[in-house]
Amino acid sequence: MNFTSEECIAGQAVYSKKMLSVYDLWVLGISNSLIWKCRTKNILRWLNQSLTANHLDVGVGTGYYLDRCSFPDSKVRLGLLDLNPNSLEATAKRVSRYSPEIYQADILQPLPEQSQRFDSVSLNYLLHCLPGNLTSKSILFDQLKSWLNPGAIISGSTILHAGVPRGLSARRLMKFYNQKQIFSNTFDSLDELQSQLTSRYTDVEIKVIGCVALFRASYNPTASNNE
Repeated sequence: MNFTSEECIAGQAVYSKKMLSVYDLWVLGISNSLIWKCRTKNILRWLNQSLTANHLDVGVGTGYYLDRCSFPDSKVRLGLLDLNPNSLEATAKRVSRYSPEIYQADILQPLPEQSQRFDSVSLNYLLHCLPGNLTSKSILFDQLKSWLNPGAIISGSTILHAGVPRGLSARRLMKFYNQKQIFSNTFDSLDELQSQLTSRYTDVEIKVIGCVALFRASYNPTASNNE
């Protein structure tokens, strides 16, 4: 299933400068704790366990996690990849101390050549915002291959619709977000996430907290399930 650029644009259009100004409070503060039942500190801790000093962040949001994470070395190469120029601008400013490399691109489309690859990549709260289902949107993992060194660590988090506990407030807000095309996760399940990751990567690990699946895996192109 292919999606037009218009559909991808619709999914990220909500991230205006005004929305980004309240994102940390509403999403990372209120929604994560009270609705999705996965506190932001859990996602940050998960990211810290997967970081290298040669890191790419995809779907950068406001740069909250990159601003607070603990890189394992003082010399950091940091890449920012996103379709939304507002998110790229806000995040680049927030983590300017790392002199980040900025890439504006649609992750569901082939990426430009990358001569210097990365050793880790994070995708926090990206999958549930992309159009389609997990089978189609997981093409992003294939697009990323040419940007990753062998042994690279892939980590991230996503809000699921099936296979995870969802309270009444979570079900209502998720339905509203899907109707507004802010989310596209009606068919996203824990089983399908597991399937998409294990078909591409090794050492797959998934941890569910509330409605959120935290995932981690290794990119080993010579392994049989990556062929």
